[in-house]
Amino acid sequence: MRTIRFLLQKEFRQIFRDTAIIRIILIMPVIQLLVLPWAADYEIKNIKLAVVDNDHSEYSRQLINKITSSGYFTLSNYADSYNASLKQIELDKADLVLQIPVHFEKDLIKESEAKLFMAPNAINGVKASLGGAYLGSIIRDYNNMVRAEWIQFPRFSPQTQIEITSSNWYNPLMNYKYFMVPGILVLLLTMVGMNLAALNIVKEKEIGTIEQINVTPIKKYHFILGKLIPFWLLGLLVLTIGLTISRLFYGIIPAGSFFTIYVFAAVYLLAVLGLGLLLSTYSANQQQAMLLSFFIMMIFILLGGLYTSIDSMPAWAIWITRFNPVAYFIEVMRMVVLKGSSLADIKHQLLVVFGFAVFFNGWAVLSYRKRS
Repeated sequence: MRTIRFLLQKEFRQIFRDTAIIRIILIMPVIQLLVLPWAADYEIKNIKLAVVDNDHSEYSRQLINKITSSGYFTLSNYADSYNASLKQIELDKADLVLQIPVHFEKDLIKESEAKLFMAPNAINGVKASLGGAYLGSIIRDYNNMVRAEWIQFPRFSPQTQIEITSSNWYNPLMNYKYFMVPGILVLLLTMVGMNLAALNIVKEKEIGTIEQINVTPIKKYHFILGKLIPFWLLGLLVLTIGLTISRLFYGIIPAGSFFTIYVFAAVYLLAVLGLGLLLSTYSANQQQAMLLSFFIMMIFILLGGLYTSIDSMPAWAIWITRFNPVAYFIEVMRMVVLKGSSLADIKHQLLVVFGFAVFFNGWAVLSYRKRS
């Protein structure tokens, strides 16, 4: 214990002498948590709509007004022909074209049906699919509104009426920040922990202090613990800062216990820091460590389930996510913050991440070689 105490004193002095580390720990999480949740918005707005109204009837005008008043679409062009509206898409002045055919109102009244044509700009696939879905939903609502006006006696209507009521569990208002902010906090914690740990040992290699440590009788696990514990404590500090910002700026109060979050975060940090130290033992310089850390972080982020659902991924990608500690922590954060889960509910994720921690730190101890 005395050896570890001296190593911890050395590490903390080294950390606090480097003002860049302090800025990364204190300033970076604050800025990113204040900016990223507003940018990572699942809701698509301000979709530029080009309308080709070949009917110019009362019903077509009502439909256009209903679409533009929804808040999702802005009428960017009111063209006379379909080719003219396509020109707007080519110039990137329109995201979606809606063509209303001739005799739209007449066919709707006489034949009880009418056809519309929709052409999204699919260069941005997300905007095209969601914009098309929004427009389809608005048109269906308009169709129901028109039918309601025609039906004078609903009980004698030959058309079957199905009314759907819904209730959103755990996030009643579907506020995307409630499930994005906890996930972004996990990514910040991972980036700070793994990057700093990855640069730690290799930095001592570059400045030559590792040679002084190698000639001492310090055991390998003492050395790894001395590198691990300071950043473990700083990681918990970053988590505390992130939870405070989530409460003050987004009004996010976990439905579960803070104790559950900190217990899982403590084990998770052991795994992430162990991976960072493992990368550091194999890297010859800081550039190698940074590139390896960046490569692994990209995989963790894309396969973490923050921006895309894991269940919608291919089978091989779902299999890879089982070895991604970030995916487990994002799932746990959402379970605790939104659902109010306890330690008993997250025991599977806790055991898996604990296994990662033992594996990575054990590998880091074995891979570290004391050389003269």
